[in-house]
Amino acid sequence: MTAEQQRKNLEAFGDYVTRILDPTYILSYMSSWFREEQIQYIQAEKNNKGALEAASLFLKYLLQLQEDGWFRGFLDALSHAGYSGLHEAIVNWNFKKIEQLEQHRSLLKRLQPLFKDKIDPIEILPEISDCIIKQEYEEIMQVCTNRGKMAGAEKLVECLTRSDKENWPKTLKLALEYGDNEFSKLWMAEEDAKGVETEYLEEDYVGTSSIHIVYREEPECQNLSQNSCLPAVSLAKLCSQLKPRNYQLELASPAMNGKNTIICAPTGCGKTFVSLLICEHHLKTLPQGRKGKVVFFANHVPVYEQQKSVFSEYFEKLGYSVTGISGATAENVPVKQVVENNDIIILTPQILVNNLKDGTIPSLSVFTLMIFDECHNTRKQHPYNKIMFYYLDQKLGGSSELLPQVIGMTASVGVGDAKNTAEAVEHICRLCACLDASVIATVKENLEELQQVVYTPQKIFRKVESRSTNRFKCVVSQLMRETESQAKGIFEGFENLCQLQNREFGTQKYEQWIVEVHKACKVFQLPDKDEESRICKALYLCTSHLRKYNDALIISEHAQMKDALEYLLNFFNDVRTAGFDETEQDLTRRFDEKVKELESISMDPGNENPKLKELFLVLQEEYHLNPETKTILFVKTRALADALKKWIEENSQLGFLKPAILTGHGKTSQDTGMTLPAQKYVLEAFGSNRDHNILIATSVADEGIDIAQCNLVILYEYVGNVIKMIQTRGRGRARGSKCLLLTSNADVIEKENINMYKEKMMNESIIELQAWDEAKFKEKLLHLQNAEKFIRDSQQNSKPIPDKKNKKLLCGKCKTLACYSSDIRTVKDSHYTVIGNSFQKSFVIKPHPKPKRCGDFDKTGKIFCARPDCSHDWGIRAKVNALEIPLIKIQSFVVEDVETGKQTNPSKWKEFNFEKIPFEATQMS
Repeated sequence: MTAEQQRKNLEAFGDYVTRILDPTYILSYMSSWFREEQIQYIQAEKNNKGALEAASLFLKYLLQLQEDGWFRGFLDALSHAGYSGLHEAIVNWNFKKIEQLEQHRSLLKRLQPLFKDKIDPIEILPEISDCIIKQEYEEIMQVCTNRGKMAGAEKLVECLTRSDKENWPKTLKLALEYGDNEFSKLWMAEEDAKGVETEYLEEDYVGTSSIHIVYREEPECQNLSQNSCLPAVSLAKLCSQLKPRNYQLELASPAMNGKNTIICAPTGCGKTFVSLLICEHHLKTLPQGRKGKVVFFANHVPVYEQQKSVFSEYFEKLGYSVTGISGATAENVPVKQVVENNDIIILTPQILVNNLKDGTIPSLSVFTLMIFDECHNTRKQHPYNKIMFYYLDQKLGGSSELLPQVIGMTASVGVGDAKNTAEAVEHICRLCACLDASVIATVKENLEELQQVVYTPQKIFRKVESRSTNRFKCVVSQLMRETESQAKGIFEGFENLCQLQNREFGTQKYEQWIVEVHKACKVFQLPDKDEESRICKALYLCTSHLRKYNDALIISEHAQMKDALEYLLNFFNDVRTAGFDETEQDLTRRFDEKVKELESISMDPGNENPKLKELFLVLQEEYHLNPETKTILFVKTRALADALKKWIEENSQLGFLKPAILTGHGKTSQDTGMTLPAQKYVLEAFGSNRDHNILIATSVADEGIDIAQCNLVILYEYVGNVIKMIQTRGRGRARGSKCLLLTSNADVIEKENINMYKEKMMNESIIELQAWDEAKFKEKLLHLQNAEKFIRDSQQNSKPIPDKKNKKLLCGKCKTLACYSSDIRTVKDSHYTVIGNSFQKSFVIKPHPKPKRCGDFDKTGKIFCARPDCSHDWGIRAKVNALEIPLIKIQSFVVEDVETGKQTNPSKWKEFNFEKIPFEATQMS
């Protein structure tokens, strides 16, 4: 792992470090890395503001270090000082053990007054000495001597709540029992009430994946609408104690009457509670002799975990059995038996798709009720729609078996590409046809009650002017022109590889153009294969550099110029450590010649971004009017999220905001994404008012985010479709909240106005459909279902026969032969390896920057093209059933037909039609 990757990881997990580390205990081991005044500042911060602020300052100084070995020096300091748990977490980049201590920390803080009153620290310190740092032990003894036992007990609580030792709760329990202390009974009782530790399930596959944090909607009845960040189990307890509101009964009514229903209601109104009401009514009112079986589909793992907890807590007390299966647990679970032996099953949808496909679950008739969360996703090849394909095939095929009732839940059914109400009605009908839903339930009779609970934030547009002059863009644009010229010199027809017009530097349109050119360069062919290899590799490098320059211009447009420059400096540092050939040396030399000029421009105060000035004024005004303001700032990219976080932290008047970042789990070319535990920690810290007043989020937070009420949503050059608009706006749930769009682009405002028009059109279309005669509506749905089935059957009948002709796989960068398709084998149906000694010689292995367990295998290394002047990333090395094998990613290769010589560049394995042969361990030498 490079120093820059270590720096990024440490910054991402910085909150864990600052909550545990007292930097004054390791400063003596870090004295060679910090200046004397920095050490003094950290010590002063500890004395004046406490360990948390001191740790934040320490981390800031640490991340600024550029000398080789700084990271190893930090790890050694942790080890010497006794921070063994934190040391282990950082070495493995796995903070699960530390995160699981959070419930015990919270418990001890809550019991602190009784702890101070009942505990003599001097008596129990010898028993728990391994749970705290040696210096902490000495300080506690000194406090007891100088200020008394109660002050010592307070100091002990402070040290334990910062402890990184995973066994401290158990050790404390044993120490209290050994001393027969009456506090032990309270500690044990509270411990039992906390329940078992939660395990964080995670679906992690090779390649790119998008994991969303899913918004937890509480049943907002009586005082529940004010309690916006409840744990799942508490939510279930409240549901069992409270009566539903009238609007919730109105939403549930059609489903309780046995009709297939889409429930469309705003974020925050308590749709989870509505689903519990429907489920309970269904199980209790089925005809005698018919046993109910409910399946609830959660689109993502975090909401699967939450719903499993909610349904278990609510229904097991009523005598029903509840269980769940997700991608992380499916390998070791007998799905058929689980379905047969339980009344309610919570599933991630792909589990059921897989088991219907292989016949483990014979048909959907085993269920009596299916509930689809976020049902607007039921379209195209989404797992929700694949499940409904089985349902509709059974329905339209005239099966005598009873079908389950279907319920869909969403905040917005959307309108697709509709331009008028008629087209919007057609879009909604198609969604209803997919779910076989004859009713769309919305709140009509109890609208006033709903409006008292769910607040729609005020929407404000702010148009900001861009910089009048932009010298940074001039310099980078000149570098891009020179790079394009170099590419034309390598291949005269470079510009004609993609015909997209009006491509201005620093725009999304240029990004589209360069991506298409980049793909075309991969499959460029010449009779002279050596010359082809040389040209393709050179064009690959030129287009990669052009893309980075374009990224930097987009960053400078929306953030600070110095952030854009830092982005480029990091890229060129990575370039120098990879296959640094003549073309790349020439490209790097040109950039190096402009670095000083770019540094001078980026440090000039006169080049401040007007958009940042406006954002500063918005934040300053809102927090002046209401210091308790909680803000979500939506941005397009992770790079921009990082840049804005840095800008806020560096601004002395905004530093109090303590920004946190929430990004997706999926990997990009620059970023490995946030892990689920890291996402969860950020959300909890923001939701509990503990650490952060502003959350900077990418689109991961659009649909389903588990946060407390916030009263300010800022869309920073951020716009999407109508569903995204409704759900993003729904984040601002507090009464009096605002949703502000800040942009310098008039087209962005126009698109948001179109979304608002489409929302109005959607609501009008729903009202129109609700007025239709039910028989007419069902006839319309049946027509759509038959038409879709005809298309689906035609496509299934025309599935391509696997191509048994041998194909070459060439390196996507240098066109070196990697292997033949006849040597590729499938592993667990979804991964691909290559057999044969010749392939083993074509790549080199490097340690994986984040080795970890992923489903059914362990990532142990990365594999790269063996050509020293290429080093293209081909995939990973993984341990599967005790055998180390390479797993390749198809997007890293060009496929060449051996007979015709035609080349293609598939981006997914499903785009590569070849005979798939299962892997057997005996085939790997």
